[in-house]
Order: sequence, then C-alpha cells, then structure tokens
Amino acid sequence: MPKKRRKLSKEMEAEMAAAKRKIELIGALINDIRDEDIQGEYLGAFTQIRSAVVSLIAKYTTDGFCEETEGLLALYQGLIKNFEEDYEL
Repeated sequence: MPKKRRKLSKEMEAEMAAAKRKIELIGALINDIRDEDIQGEYLGAFTQIRSAVVSLIAKYTTDGFCEETEGLLALYQGLIKNFEEDYEL
C-alpha cells in the first residue's frame, strides 16, 4: 500500500526554525551563568521546553503538519512564555 504524503506548512516550519534558534540562544545564556545552583535550576526548568521542541521537530519530520504537531507547537509556546515570565536571563 502506498505511503500517505505528509502535509507541510511553511508557517509551521518558520515557527520551528525560530523555536530552534531560541532554544540554542537560551541554552547558551544558561550555560554562561556562573553560579552552579542557579544554572542547575534554570537547566531543570528549561529541559521540558527543549524536549518539546525536539519532539515537535521529530514529529513534523515524520508526520508533517497535523493536529499533534499543532499541539506540540502550542505546548512549546506556552512553556517558553511561562519560562520567560518566571526566569530572567
């Protein structure tokens, strides 16, 4: 049986690229923190955000634009908003 073509979205691809850049920037800023306790706290809070982006990119690569990738993008956006409100970099 032929494999179904995955649906793509230029808008979602742009948002994923922006999310990937933001993750790299925030990761670098966290790594620049000298106090290990504070750095560990920030890394702990940031791990879930990084995982959401990795999952989003992996799911989009395999399945394309679908409800699940839309949900993962919304999850990332909510997590990053909360992180930026709670933690100052």
